Amino acid sequence: MILALKKFHRLLYRLSISFIFYLLYPFICYASKKPSRYPMMNRLRKMCAAFSSTTTGIFYKIQYEQPIDWSRTYIVCPNHISNLDIMSVSKALKNTFCFMGKHELLYNPLLGIFFRSIDIPVNRESKMSSYKAFKQTGERLAQGMSVVIFPEGTISKDYPPQLQEFKNGPFRLAIDLKIPILPISSLDTWKVMWDSGGVYGSRPGICHIFVHKPIETANMTVEDADLLKDEVYNVVKKKLDENEHR
Repeated sequence: MILALKKFHRLLYRLSISFIFYLLYPFICYASKKPSRYPMMNRLRKMCAAFSSTTTGIFYKIQYEQPIDWSRTYIVCPNHISNLDIMSVSKALKNTFCFMGKHELLYNPLLGIFFRSIDIPVNRESKMSSYKAFKQTGERLAQGMSVVIFPEGTISKDYPPQLQEFKNGPFRLAIDLKIPILPISSLDTWKVMWDSGGVYGSRPGICHIFVHKPIETANMTVEDADLLKDEVYNVVKKKLDENEHR
C-alpha cells in the first residue's frame, strides 16, 4: 500500500513538472535562443523546480555554513543521491550557473533544451567529448558563470545510497583556472526520491541541503589535485555522517 502511494506520488510529480515545463515552453524556447540567455534560463529552471516541488509537497531547507559571495565564480561540487539534486542545487545557488551532465540528457524531453543551450553534456566514454566538455566549462567560467559538476558522476546504485569515489576532473580544472570549489552536501533527498520512480517512487517531505564554505585554489598546483579531491570528499562525507547520527 505504501509503495503504491509512493508510485502515485511520483506520477503526480512527473505530471506537475511536465505541466509547468510545457506551460513555460514558449518562454524557455525564446530564452534559449538569446545571446544573453543564461540568467533567464536559470530563472525559468528555478520556476519549474519550485512549481513541481511545491505542488507535490516537496520542500527544500537550505543551510549555508557562511554567507557566500555570489559575485564570484565557483565550480560547484554536490554529492548525488537523488533525481531531486538538480532541483535542490538550482534553489541553493544565487548566481548564474550551468550544469555538466551525461550526454544522454540531450534527449531528455524536459532537460534536453537546457543541455542543448546552456548546460554542458559530456560522454565520459569518449576522451574527445570529455575534452570538449571541460573546454566549454573553462569558457563558461571565464564568462563569469559557475558550473555544477557532480564529482561522483552518477547516483549510487546502492540503497540507501553511499557516497562514491570522486573523479579528478573538477578539481584539476579548479586548480588550472584558480576557481574556488563550492561543496554542497545533499543530506536526505534520497529519502524523498531516490530512483526514477520505477522501484521506490517518491513522497512529500523536506529535503535538507548544506552549502559549505568555498575552498580556495589560488595557491594550489596541479600536483595538489588529489589532495583537493580528498578534502572536498571528506568535507561532504563528514556532513553526511553527522546527519545520519543526529
